[in-house]
Amino acid sequence: MSLGHDNINTKALFSAEDVKIESRVVVYQGFFKMEKLELRHRLFEGGWSNSIKREIFVRGQAVASVMYDPVNRLIGLIEQFRVGAIGSNNSPWLCEVVAGMTEADEQPNDVILRELNEEAGMSPDELIPICDYFSSPGGTDEQLTLFCALGDLSHIGGVHGLAEENEDIRVLVLPEESVLGDLYGGRYNNAATLICLQWLQLNRSDIVQKYKGAGNASP
Repeated sequence: MSLGHDNINTKALFSAEDVKIESRVVVYQGFFKMEKLELRHRLFEGGWSNSIKREIFVRGQAVASVMYDPVNRLIGLIEQFRVGAIGSNNSPWLCEVVAGMTEADEQPNDVILRELNEEAGMSPDELIPICDYFSSPGGTDEQLTLFCALGDLSHIGGVHGLAEENEDIRVLVLPEESVLGDLYGGRYNNAATLICLQWLQLNRSDIVQKYKGAGNASP
């Protein structure tokens, strides 16, 4: 069967109902969880796939937010050690957006407000939703909800984090042009941070104009 020009329509042809999970086993449970699945799924040209075995890193829902001060034109980020970046050509201390995991029955907005306070000492004036995305759906179920947190960043800084979670987080408040002018230089080399900063680059003018219109920005 030829798909012709059907690929012009980006709407998904299938849903979760078109996957048959034959078995699901927890193969590791530590700080994180790993599951092994055996499944079949529908094929674009009809019928079903053979039985497929896949391991999946179970992470669930997460949230992340860039901090932005439209009055002083500042961007707030954090710096912390990341074990997955030990082999980096740069440094395993990454420059990131504030982020955290969502527990059962928690709403993303509530979680990111808590994380902004714990990791950066910030209580935003406004949260703007950016997007949802899967971090690496070929091997993990993690889905992130991204935000832009607006507020005064002139007074925040220092080292934050929860000692019981072994967090050691340094807050960075930087001029927006120094950050946005070097997006791909390697300092912001993780997906959530790049997506948030790219969104901010596209939308900062509208945000600044909105604040000026509300009488919040300096003339």
